[in-house]
Amino acid sequence: MDQDLFGGGSSKPERKSEMAPATPKPKPAKVAPVPSGEDGGYSAADIEVLEGLEPVRRRPGMYIGGTDERALHHLFAEVLDNCMDEAVAGHATWIEVRLSKDMLAVTDNGRGIPVEPHPRFPDKSALEVIMTTLHAGGKFDSKAYEASGGLHGVGVSVVNALSDRLVVEVARGKKLYRQTFCRGVPEAPLVEVGAAPNRRGTTVAFHPDPQIFKDLKFSPKRLFAMTRAKAYLFANVELRWHCDPELLVGTDAPPADAKFHFPGGLADYLADELKGRPKVIDELFSGSAGQAGRKGSVEWAIGFVSVDEFSRSYCNTIPTPEGGTHENGLRSAILKGLKAHGERVGNKKIPGVTGDDVMASIAAMLSVFVREPEFVGQTKDKLSTTEATRQVENAVREAFEEWLAKDPQRAGFVMDAVIEKADDRMRRRAEKDVARRSATRRTRLPGKLADCTQQKAHGTEIFIVEGDSAGGSAKQARQRATQAVLPLRGKILNVANAGREKVMANQQLADLVLALGCGTGKDFDVSKLRYERVIVMTDADVDGAHIASLLITFFYREMRGLIDAGHLFLAVPPLYKLTQGAKTLYARDDAHRVELLATEFKADKKMEIGRFKGLGEMMPAQLKETTMDPSSRTMLRVMIVSEGEETKATVDRLMGNKPEARFAFIQENAEFASAEALDI
Repeated sequence: MDQDLFGGGSSKPERKSEMAPATPKPKPAKVAPVPSGEDGGYSAADIEVLEGLEPVRRRPGMYIGGTDERALHHLFAEVLDNCMDEAVAGHATWIEVRLSKDMLAVTDNGRGIPVEPHPRFPDKSALEVIMTTLHAGGKFDSKAYEASGGLHGVGVSVVNALSDRLVVEVARGKKLYRQTFCRGVPEAPLVEVGAAPNRRGTTVAFHPDPQIFKDLKFSPKRLFAMTRAKAYLFANVELRWHCDPELLVGTDAPPADAKFHFPGGLADYLADELKGRPKVIDELFSGSAGQAGRKGSVEWAIGFVSVDEFSRSYCNTIPTPEGGTHENGLRSAILKGLKAHGERVGNKKIPGVTGDDVMASIAAMLSVFVREPEFVGQTKDKLSTTEATRQVENAVREAFEEWLAKDPQRAGFVMDAVIEKADDRMRRRAEKDVARRSATRRTRLPGKLADCTQQKAHGTEIFIVEGDSAGGSAKQARQRATQAVLPLRGKILNVANAGREKVMANQQLADLVLALGCGTGKDFDVSKLRYERVIVMTDADVDGAHIASLLITFFYREMRGLIDAGHLFLAVPPLYKLTQGAKTLYARDDAHRVELLATEFKADKKMEIGRFKGLGEMMPAQLKETTMDPSSRTMLRVMIVSEGEETKATVDRLMGNKPEARFAFIQENAEFASAEALDI
């Protein structure tokens, strides 16, 4: 082409004549040394060429993200991932992790690292090449491993480089081989140490180099969790854990020995994670597509939650804490599935839902297997393989739409939960816009308040509940137009024995005052109350009664006019659920339970009696039916039955800062107490 490298000219190549002279090959330039003093002290001699594993030791952050505790445990992950690759490929059925004071060892019963001489390096075994050479491994062409976590051939060699002692044992061909290394350098050639007729696989035992990781030590709790998590990701492998008992300190230390095998996979994992957490519905949406461990396979488990949402994803069993393209596919599948179902049933709010609302409503586990995946960085925290988005979306969306269609009531709860998040998002955005336009026109409402949509106070009510768990259930059970929910954390300050300064500094009370909008003390103005009814809704037990007492004390001391005007109420949630056949009733307390058993049920038939531990344990539908729905609930209005000093003296005696007064009251009224009344 007759064209300068950066210049213009025709972009079409010219046809050369057969007689055209050949272009002469360029000759290497002869460069004379720069005279001393003119190079600023910078010459060819200053250019270093790092060989072998020296780059890893010089710059460990490039390979494992740093030299902190997370990076230390990444060494374990690299070795464990190699064993998982053997299991996923169908060659290993168990993996054992053993932590001692001196070494961390990981063993599998796979094929074993090849030990014969390497074709390109006949004076070295393949094992030595793998352990001492960057970008050496069996996962580049996908022949030995269809879908693997190791892609660049640097994982185990990096572990070797950053360990002051590493021992590899390979049982292969009924023989046992061993080689030891120190900071990436072989201490001796690979040796055959004896026969191994009943053994096969690889063991890598290593001790991180204190020159790199200083005084950092492996955490048994963290290693245990990482080992356990791997077992959930591939149902065909058993993970075994052993730890020196001397290393197990603290009340939260893991056991010394354990075995993990979870046939249910991610569904088992998520069910275990969600134990005791508030959920919109009990059922999980879980499933899989493709053959587990093979390219293109997808497995998922999703729970719909009101609080504490999260997503954990994996690619080829490698955790991807920063998500990536596979999580984008999941997000898109759930969003499109919800919108399609909402359109079929005529839900007019679902079109306004976004992917952020979806992810804020779910606890999700996702695992994909991809051939030659691409990650962002060597630590593989984020998947960037474009194909994974389509792969996950296609697998999950159709299954999700079928799951929604099978149970319309269940689908309704799910849609309501996501719409609730969308409403919260839009409310927060509106508040920010208002605050930005005029900070003096409106006081910003507490962040945890789920406000009602009706603007006028008439006909509205606010439920004050204890904790995010109960708050999550109440938000699902409420009527959004007229019912607001404000969760408070734990037991509020007892204003009867606290100074004014402490009361004003309390964040819980500040949130409550902001939500009601009517001020306190001398600034109280009942006409500014934002709701017609203020309802205290606590658990039907002693702790719940205590919290209700603290709140009533606050209202009596700081918002007396609210009680006088008849705006303060107590909700009456049930303590028991009584079921006999198809008949279900709820009992407020022990006395009510005895009454219902005697009058409403047959004595000769089997009874199921369940005791609610708290509002957060109740399903939203149950909470709505028993406690929040105006057509079926029972409420108590708080009233002051005696005026003057008598009421004030009673409040001071029971809630003030003199414990001896409370003790005297207990002694005077002990004859009226019973085990049932005291919830013993």
